[in-house]
Amino acid sequence: MGDTIAVGLESTPKRVFASAFEWPGWSRSGRDEAGALAALVACAGRYGGVVRAAGFALPTTAAADLDVVERAAGSASTVFGVPGVIFGADARLVDAGDCERLAALVRASWASLDQAAGRAPAELRKGPRGGGRDRDAILAHVVDAEAAYARQMGIRPAERHPGDAATLVALRAALLSVIAAPSDGGLIPGGRWPVRYAARRIAWHALDHAWEIEDRAAPV
Repeated sequence: MGDTIAVGLESTPKRVFASAFEWPGWSRSGRDEAGALAALVACAGRYGGVVRAAGFALPTTAAADLDVVERAAGSASTVFGVPGVIFGADARLVDAGDCERLAALVRASWASLDQAAGRAPAELRKGPRGGGRDRDAILAHVVDAEAAYARQMGIRPAERHPGDAATLVALRAALLSVIAAPSDGGLIPGGRWPVRYAARRIAWHALDHAWEIEDRAAPV
């Protein structure tokens, strides 16, 4: 893959998301293209730890190393704060090596969330206006989102009750089974997402909340 980072930008007048195509979970937003790219570079060290945990190495990154290879109009999801665009690059073939890499990075993103939650107090520091979920509410939100993601991937998740760890394990195993299967790059059978986008969305959401927990658990 070399040292250049291929990036896609999804843009709206209010928010822009930059996503590194080969590195699921490495997506950040800003008010404009420059801000989104700067945010991507700013979290390279943090994301690099996730990559190392997955058994890979992230190239040393500076703004000059980012290669914007695709631009797309964003959506209401982009404005809301979600990398919601499926790019043309997401339709590429996913071979056995790609599958192994994507699955490893998704697993490492989940592990990062678990580790952040394990170190954090149950009650997190509130935002400047008193908002923000506490730790357990964040974890429940992530699981609820992953059940919704499963449906976008042609998976029917079992009903899960609070504290039902076995169902969560089964859900994540099902998600990984789809990500780890070679694909021609088209939509997942029975679903609405291609594999590459599914890996990016799942890993981004886990890491976004892992880093939120870390930031809000740290002393001011």
